[in-house]
Amino acid sequence: MLKNVAAVLLDGVQPFELGVVCEVFGIDRSDDGLPVYDFAVVSAEGPSLATHCGFTVSTPYGLERLEEADLIAVPAGQAYAERAFPEELLAALRRAVDRGTRVLSVCSGVFVLAAAGLLDGRRCAVHWHHADQLARAHPRLRAEPDVLYVDEDPVITSAGTAAGIDACLHIVRKEQGPEVANKIARRMVVPPHRDGGQAQFIERPLPKAPCDTVGEVLTWMEAHLDREVTVEQLAARAHMAPRTFARRFQQETGTTPYRWILRQRVLLAQELLEGTDETMDAIAWRTGFGTAAALRHQFVRALGTTPQAYRRAFRGPQAA
Repeated sequence: MLKNVAAVLLDGVQPFELGVVCEVFGIDRSDDGLPVYDFAVVSAEGPSLATHCGFTVSTPYGLERLEEADLIAVPAGQAYAERAFPEELLAALRRAVDRGTRVLSVCSGVFVLAAAGLLDGRRCAVHWHHADQLARAHPRLRAEPDVLYVDEDPVITSAGTAAGIDACLHIVRKEQGPEVANKIARRMVVPPHRDGGQAQFIERPLPKAPCDTVGEVLTWMEAHLDREVTVEQLAARAHMAPRTFARRFQQETGTTPYRWILRQRVLLAQELLEGTDETMDAIAWRTGFGTAAALRHQFVRALGTTPQAYRRAFRGPQAA
């Protein structure tokens, strides 16, 4: 049973990510019939730590407090992707996992778990902005930048900022049931479970890779996303045989014509959902999906959420 929780901090800790852990596990909600956790903030680098916002955090607890924890949370911090971490902290995290304690990272806290070797051979969530850097630095892990969190018990990793809330509530739901998790979420005024993943938040501009032979066709395709086209038609525009065109397209863009145009249609749909009041039928027509049902199907496949939910997330509930 989850009873004892510790959040371990390093210099440069980010207050919001620390606050997420404190909000879920550090507040006495016994008046609502909710469990009370023995919660402590632990320092890995002395009694007083600077946050990346310019104020300090003080705590009487050192790394020895981790030895009694059922869950150890590692919030994000400034430059965690580049810095080294105290070996005493990494050893304490390894001992914790060896004895069955769960460890949780929030956003860039994942770099601490990776440095401890706890992610070797495991899948992990990471903020999409840090995914490539994490994978290069720690090639034995499997970074998943499209999800909000990954549970590889006893190691749980969460993506950027608010995804830490999702992971914390997931742990509560797993240990103490959905009713407890739902009540905590209601007190926090957050959804107990969010649809989709990070894919809806990732910036994916049109690739600018050099396209010596298919560049003009790409420009035409981007300007005519509402049209149904075949490889044969595109090859004719490029004055190539279809098989030659398909091969050159793959070489110069890294994908097939179908996948390329599908991705651009989804991108255009995202822009229209964020910036216009057009109906789903109108957006489906403009993006070449044809029907609202087809738009929804491809949108969910690409981003893990529906067009309506996406619009609500980026424009507010009144826009849905």
